[in-house]
Amino acid sequence: MSSTPVPSSELLAARCAADGEFRLAARHWTGGLRLEIGERTVALRMEDGVPTATDPGDGPGVVTLAGADDVWDQLLAEVPPPGATDVVAAFGAGLRPSGDGLLLWQYYPAIQRAVELLRPAPAAAPAPTAATGPTRKFDSPVGRYVHLDLDGVDHRIYFEEAGAGIPLLLQHTAGAHGIQWRHLFECAEITDHFRVIAYDLPFHGKSVPPVGVRWWEQRYQLTSERARAVPVTLAAALELDQPVFMGCSVGGLLALDLARHHPDVFRAVVSLEGSLRIDADVQAMAWLWHPQVSNETKARLMEGLMSPTSPIEYRKETAQVYGAGWPPLFAGDLHYYFDDHDLTADAGAIDTALVGVHILSGEYDHSAPPSHGRAAHEAIAGSTFAEMPGMGHFPMSEDPERFLGFVLPVLESIRTRGR
Repeated sequence: MSSTPVPSSELLAARCAADGEFRLAARHWTGGLRLEIGERTVALRMEDGVPTATDPGDGPGVVTLAGADDVWDQLLAEVPPPGATDVVAAFGAGLRPSGDGLLLWQYYPAIQRAVELLRPAPAAAPAPTAATGPTRKFDSPVGRYVHLDLDGVDHRIYFEEAGAGIPLLLQHTAGAHGIQWRHLFECAEITDHFRVIAYDLPFHGKSVPPVGVRWWEQRYQLTSERARAVPVTLAAALELDQPVFMGCSVGGLLALDLARHHPDVFRAVVSLEGSLRIDADVQAMAWLWHPQVSNETKARLMEGLMSPTSPIEYRKETAQVYGAGWPPLFAGDLHYYFDDHDLTADAGAIDTALVGVHILSGEYDHSAPPSHGRAAHEAIAGSTFAEMPGMGHFPMSEDPERFLGFVLPVLESIRTRGR
């Protein structure tokens, strides 16, 4: 029997009906949700988005999630442990989905919210404070476009910058854009010593598609070669002298690839949520890219990679970036993330006497967990590694204040030691 008290179907229906996030995510849903918690069942019938405390059985539009008591004990904890922050993470720990497979992904944001509403209400958290002090009329970065020749095509690449000193190039995560770094621009401890530059990959954010290429007829796909070409070409165009590169997720993998292939360009790289290789069943994730699954699902999935202790305002902001992106971007970027990046055989060739390598991994990141970062560190002689307790896959945007405590010592070491 579970040690976690589970509300009745009636209480869950009342909580869902009163919750604005659930109501928005569940709009137009007709069918139902069944949560089999050990020997008990908590169920909702959905009629055009309205929940009632009725078991819908196994009819059309019904999703069932079943698991043993110990699986649900973790999922329903007030602060879930790593690997149990959301139902998708729990699929690898014994939670079994059944029923309408497409609808599971279409209404995943509503399903995940219903599970959250079964948890004990957490203590009210204070509103997050900016990572850099008082709010001003204008933020620090100034943005502009630079023309880069990439694969013989002229691209207008958008970037923002602030500060002065050692150039620091910042690469966003898959399917996102440079807004993820906004808090670093406001940190004087960084901008007093670094010229901070955050760019948007081609097709991402404000880097609009190139003119003269029928890109809408082509499948967007990020490869290792294309990913490396952007920061290398940008550094040359901006005449940057041995910049530091810092990237997260896709950017974290790219940091290690740049150290391997371009130690002549960069003095150091900082890999956030990096790995020598990411193993996943890409075919099993095909539902995510189905035309009938919206960006809302992709956005909500990103929350499952974050720490439950990160401020909710910043978690939702980070997810919103995914909801706003061009739909093919995420899948195309993940080609590099899952398929094209593999340093398992080459990591030992990285010479940290030429380029510093620093790896930081968040405790709650179940995509590239700390074990991946530690393995990369052990394979790259002379690299540094630190696990970030209480942090997830997007440390710079989900909890910027806490992140500064980890990244400032790394940047100070680079500044004083040269790499």
